[in-house]
Amino acid sequence: MDAFYAAIEQLDDPALRGRAVLVGPPSDRGVVLTASYEARPYGVGSAMPMAKARRLCPSAVIVPPRFDRYQEVSKTIMGVFANFSPEVEAISLDEAFLDMTGSEQLFGDPEFIGRRLKEAVREATGGLTASVGLSATKYAAKVASACQKPDGLTVVPPEDAKAWLAPFPVTWLWGVGPKTQSRLHQIGLQTIGEVANADPQFLSAKLGRAGLHFHALAQAEDPRQVIGRRASKSIGSERTLERDVCGKAEIRLYLRRSADTIGRRLRQKRYLALGVGIKLKTTNFQVLSRQRRLSEPTDTTERLYSVGVDLLNEFDQPGPFRLVGMVAFDLVEIEDRVQLDLFSTSARQRRLEAAIDELAERFGTNVVCRANDLTQPRGAGPAPTLDFLDDHIRG
Repeated sequence: MDAFYAAIEQLDDPALRGRAVLVGPPSDRGVVLTASYEARPYGVGSAMPMAKARRLCPSAVIVPPRFDRYQEVSKTIMGVFANFSPEVEAISLDEAFLDMTGSEQLFGDPEFIGRRLKEAVREATGGLTASVGLSATKYAAKVASACQKPDGLTVVPPEDAKAWLAPFPVTWLWGVGPKTQSRLHQIGLQTIGEVANADPQFLSAKLGRAGLHFHALAQAEDPRQVIGRRASKSIGSERTLERDVCGKAEIRLYLRRSADTIGRRLRQKRYLALGVGIKLKTTNFQVLSRQRRLSEPTDTTERLYSVGVDLLNEFDQPGPFRLVGMVAFDLVEIEDRVQLDLFSTSARQRRLEAAIDELAERFGTNVVCRANDLTQPRGAGPAPTLDFLDDHIRG
């Protein structure tokens, strides 16, 4: 999807259309989650500190994120994809792979498939645009989907994929970040084509197993299959704070809020967590984390919070901290045959939390709050819940 969060805000509010829009917390401590295409000529992009984005694009409208709305639209889009293929692998709220093998007789040639897919998304969402890439491998299709944004359509025939990829800079290799880019440049490799022509043993010596991985991608080789109906592996929530925190009492406040978010999400999706982790980020951006396996799975906020507090007590670092987060991982589905002890404390707690879930569903998430939240500052809000991803807490 193109500038997904910003595009939804412009769709829902006509006054934002044609204007530079930054989706993210209004605080200078936050980061840009999505910048509209009107903002991007100013050099603004996602993951940029909001203070810098404001300097680069002072006329931008800053819109707080509405993750419930983004998830609602994402569900609609994934439903559209499912009409085209039984094998849909969502990798985030706004991106997915579809295996279209054998679909020509139903939908036509690859270019026509792409056009029909884009039209179906636009119609189902009331006007949102998608950029589509089609090829024989996940990697080539991913690059193709990104090279003509927004509203792009790129078809890369398998026999042309290696030559087509060759001119792209090494930053387009899947998994190359700033550090790896610097290392590739240091060994004289600037383009994907140069990586493809390099000696695999040389790449392995310089980059280890990653070198062979990048060499295969540069050859337009990618054995990974589309994994349909991918199960959630983790659900996380984290907050970049309005002000730094040091005391554990303050940190516990934000852990409680994250546990509320995660517990509600687990119950909505009918998952239990076998593991809990927490994450702290210092003011110099050092990331600290701890995690623990549970003796029995849970979906209750109280249990998540209790484990989070235990993990917090293992930290010696005094802070200050600018971010607090929690994750539930190793998720398993609740099966109908699982019967909780109706008279246990955990079962009573779960019924209470389920009742609060129903209130939140009917009247909004803020209809009920904890007493100690009434006099406490709010954080910048949780990161989006990307239930399809395998990684624990997104940095």
